[in-house]
Amino acid sequence: MITQAPSRRQTRSSSVLSSIQQFWQKRRDDLIPPIFGIAVFLGMWQLFSWSGVTRLPGPLSLWTDTRTRELLLYPFYDLGGLDKGLFWQTLASLGRVAKGYTAAAVVGIALGVLVGTSPWLNKATYPIFQFLRMVAPLAWVPIALVALQQNQPAAIFVIFITAVWPILINTIEGVRQIPEDYDNVAKVLKLSRKDYYFNILFPSALPYIFTGLRIAIGLAWLAIIAAEIVMSGIVGIGFFIWDAYQQNYISEIILAVFYIGLVGLLLDRLIAFLQMKIAPARK
Repeated sequence: MITQAPSRRQTRSSSVLSSIQQFWQKRRDDLIPPIFGIAVFLGMWQLFSWSGVTRLPGPLSLWTDTRTRELLLYPFYDLGGLDKGLFWQTLASLGRVAKGYTAAAVVGIALGVLVGTSPWLNKATYPIFQFLRMVAPLAWVPIALVALQQNQPAAIFVIFITAVWPILINTIEGVRQIPEDYDNVAKVLKLSRKDYYFNILFPSALPYIFTGLRIAIGLAWLAIIAAEIVMSGIVGIGFFIWDAYQQNYISEIILAVFYIGLVGLLLDRLIAFLQMKIAPARK
């Protein structure tokens, strides 16, 4: 009796299934609680929707509603102008976040190191920084529009001015918390400014800096959603939500909220991954 050797596709499928099974067995205890929590939350939401306790449609409406189902199945469609799928809407918002957040990181870290190493500058700038960081992101929107006259640069500025403060303040605190012994060793060894920064200052302050970066990425993502809702006529997930609200497409708003939450979670995990690789926690 002649038996056929398994095909390459079958071998690949069995390998994938084996990898999934191994992953599940390894991470089962970590995965079951969040899966259970999410299932209970969605189930209760759907029950409340059916019972009439809330006017919000339940999560099942994301599939039963024709328009929302098309948005789910075709996130990459592009009919020109503002008529784009949720992938392109989200990507446009992420592009603005990337520009504003990068500028905030560069300015926040550089200025934080400068202020943190100078007690006089720290005292001089403290009231200004504390005053400006208390201004809500939406309050900057009309100021940015008046100053820059265009929606795109205004949105990027709102992201920058929202994200820069946690990075700046955490960097200042990280620099100020460098042990005095480290500074004494640097003086004894007569380290140059460059060697001091790269061998003592940045390694010691990195945990604080990454804390600021993680807080800032969440604030930046929140800020762009708020800014795009206010600024009309630009492609973005915030404008998509506002346009859906104006046309009373509530299921589309809920779908966009899922996108926002998922992207925000992924952004936070990305910064956490970079922190783990660049500045792992000391045991």
